[in-house]
Amino acid sequence: MRAAALTAASLAAVGTLSACGSSQPEQTGDGWSYTDDRGITVTRPERPQQIVAQVSAGAALQDFGVKIAGTFGPLVRDDGSVEPEAGSLDPQALTDVTGAGYGEVNLERLASLHPDLLVSGKYAEYPGLWHLVEDQEQKVKQIVPTAGVQQSGIALPAAIGKYKELARALGADVESPKVKADEQAFHAAASRLRDIGARMKAEGKSILAIGGTKEEFFVVVPARNPDLDYYVKELGLPITTPANPDQAGGGYFERLSWEKANAYPGDIFLWDARSASMTPEQMKQNPVFAATPAASADRFVEWEAVAPMSHASYAKIMNELADQLQFRLAA
Repeated sequence: MRAAALTAASLAAVGTLSACGSSQPEQTGDGWSYTDDRGITVTRPERPQQIVAQVSAGAALQDFGVKIAGTFGPLVRDDGSVEPEAGSLDPQALTDVTGAGYGEVNLERLASLHPDLLVSGKYAEYPGLWHLVEDQEQKVKQIVPTAGVQQSGIALPAAIGKYKELARALGADVESPKVKADEQAFHAAASRLRDIGARMKAEGKSILAIGGTKEEFFVVVPARNPDLDYYVKELGLPITTPANPDQAGGGYFERLSWEKANAYPGDIFLWDARSASMTPEQMKQNPVFAATPAASADRFVEWEAVAPMSHASYAKIMNELADQLQFRLAA
């Protein structure tokens, strides 16, 4: 989630981020239907062709073979590069229907695409769709049916599985050689992280997942994020869990003052690499944080907190994480 400043609420909503997917779709003589993770059954006269999606949802579906007509949410950074959240999407090949403020959609531009379906992720503790504030969601529904995909409270492979099943429902060939190769690459990358986790545990080393704003320092709760939860429980990465998660923020992190930025030890810092979060250089301007062993030795690795949930996306992310961890452990 992006805002002028990264707040506790915004970190909670994105902190994030099932193998069986949603209910199986039906394509009969009476049309197409699909029950999403809100329990809402979407019906259309025919299988949807014009898909508009929140950027990470759109990128995940595209990785499974679904053509995306338009997106909303962070797409391109100020320097012209594609947002990590947008994954493999090509901004030139689609229409950006993002509105003027956070959670808003340009309704006129959305309608001009004649969309059949709008897709976004959803978080367990929030009733609405990601990147759509409530009043906007109601206006969007007057233009196009919406589908929500659960992407919190479940492990990463399960979340990826949900997008795979929705892609299947939308007519994509999710058993294609490309999709199968992406899944194999995902498991190979996971194996690399598993080996690193075993090595770190044997050496008694730990990872601390962090983020920060000018006002506060955050320690991330691994179990509240599908990727980190998977890294810890399935791959054995020793990522520390903070003792006092902020329940008002959904339990995604513990909020600390910068004076307590050394409250938890960590041999390597896994830092929130979103543009709304502080960079390591900015965080090190705080003397308490700068004095920690990991910060003083520049032992930072990147965490892509809101990446598209596909095998292709996370194969790349996990390989990059493995490369960075190996480099920092060798230093």
